[in-house]
Amino acid sequence: MSKVISKYDIHIQGLENNKQYTYEFEGGNEFFEFFEQDIITSGHFKAEVVLDKNSALMQLSFDIEGVVELTCDRCLEPFEEPIHLKEKYIYKFGDRHEEITDEIEIIPQHTATINLAQHMYDFIGVSLPMKKLHPRFRNEEDDEDDKFIYSTDEGAEEDEKKEEHIDPRWAALLSLKNPKEGQN
Repeated sequence: MSKVISKYDIHIQGLENNKQYTYEFEGGNEFFEFFEQDIITSGHFKAEVVLDKNSALMQLSFDIEGVVELTCDRCLEPFEEPIHLKEKYIYKFGDRHEEITDEIEIIPQHTATINLAQHMYDFIGVSLPMKKLHPRFRNEEDDEDDKFIYSTDEGAEEDEKKEEHIDPRWAALLSLKNPKEGQN
């Protein structure tokens, strides 16, 4: 495992049951570069993780705050997006390793270390807006003139032909364009 990611390890072997432990982590550009993706180009964050441990499971509460650099979907310029999120993740102790849901994972009873880097990256990624707009575009009201509507209505051609036959004033001109249609 990389040095960059090993900073997000928590050594859980030897932690006492029915106790709460607090960990603080920081990440920067090297953290986001490690995941080799194009959504977040750079950024920095601080995370506080509270771990509640008992004999059956560990519940982790994440509080992550920072700023990431995104690329605007409209103008393709980079901009800074503030992030602040709170998430929970549960590790249950069992006899095998298995991810049950997005928030619950089974780990073997004698696991020594867990790494939280992937969880933090996923939480940050999911918290980002679906439509990444530069702040200067966010306060604009949607104008009907700016919208492009595309429709694939197969019956549109038939409707147009019906409309052409309805108006008798255009029948003479249509006969010049399509001699067969004008005779109908």
